[in-house]
Amino acid sequence: MISAPDRAYAIELIGEAVNSGARLHIACEELSLNVRTYYRWVKLARDNGNVGDLRPTAKRPEPANKLSDEERTKIIQTVNKPEYASMPPSQIVPSLADKGIYLASESTFYRVLREHNMQHHRGHASDRNPRPLSTHCATEPNQVWTWDITYLSGPIKGTYFYLYMISDLFDRSIVGWEVWPEQSAKNSSDLIKRTIIAQGIKPPLKAPLVLHSDNGSPMKGATMLETLYKLGLTPSNSRPRVSNDNPYVESLFKTIKYHCSYPANGFKSIGDARDWCSRFVKWYNNEHHHSGLKFLTPAQRRSPFWREHLANRKKVYEEAKKRHPERWNGRDTRDWTLPAKVWLNPEKDKLDKNLLENTQCSA
Repeated sequence: MISAPDRAYAIELIGEAVNSGARLHIACEELSLNVRTYYRWVKLARDNGNVGDLRPTAKRPEPANKLSDEERTKIIQTVNKPEYASMPPSQIVPSLADKGIYLASESTFYRVLREHNMQHHRGHASDRNPRPLSTHCATEPNQVWTWDITYLSGPIKGTYFYLYMISDLFDRSIVGWEVWPEQSAKNSSDLIKRTIIAQGIKPPLKAPLVLHSDNGSPMKGATMLETLYKLGLTPSNSRPRVSNDNPYVESLFKTIKYHCSYPANGFKSIGDARDWCSRFVKWYNNEHHHSGLKFLTPAQRRSPFWREHLANRKKVYEEAKKRHPERWNGRDTRDWTLPAKVWLNPEKDKLDKNLLENTQCSA
């Protein structure tokens, strides 16, 4: 903004030039000034006695969709409750909707938290890399399983326990897990057998059950492969030197390592590790609102009532929109629909439609 003394001086110079016979628009051009701007400054000087910029002191009406102080206070009180203290707004808002409560949108939650210096990133996440298309998809539970093994820190630096974990691609639920002191194909084989029994799957299978993993020796050992063929499971492995071919399990392991109750100093014994994993699996399957499931829990997604959960959220949002339609600015409420197919590593923007339809699907 041009200061008031500079404006007054410009008016004085232009006035002297015009009185000396110069044309107004030429005098304004010499100062890189528009004629309309000159007239506006002259009018300000005549009406207000100065030519200062009035924009900083202008009175602007409050926006109609602005949150009230009471609503902001309610948001802060809610996110500080024990049950929401470790949850981001992207999980808090759907969780409240399940209880028939709508306070504000997720973006409003984030904005209010930033204003109160309460929004901080918990990790050092890097940009996502392009992912290749997988040849498997799932349309219901127990069609595609993904699994892997991760380290759990032991009581002494350099000692580890090994968490074997199997996740269902369709509903992200953890269907099988175990903690052992070593990695081996035999342990993997035993876990697969127990998981098949726990899920009530009886060979021979009516449809192929794909078990996807990376290329580690416990995944490709002779004992493991013999078990898969005997049970009728279809083995699937990541491509060599492609680390992101099994992203769902890697994401699950990150959730494990960043969970607020994960011991930073490691587990004292393998028994402690198994007890903690048991509690985590129960929480993850029944309480964790998964972003890939429209923030349903895996148990809700697997149940026959998942549509009712999402329909109830849609109703809550529509009622909130009726109370404050100005906050949506003519937009529709949030989309609470889930896709019928879940693909492993799809690159939809690079796929030909016919290729997508003809790719093998476990359904």
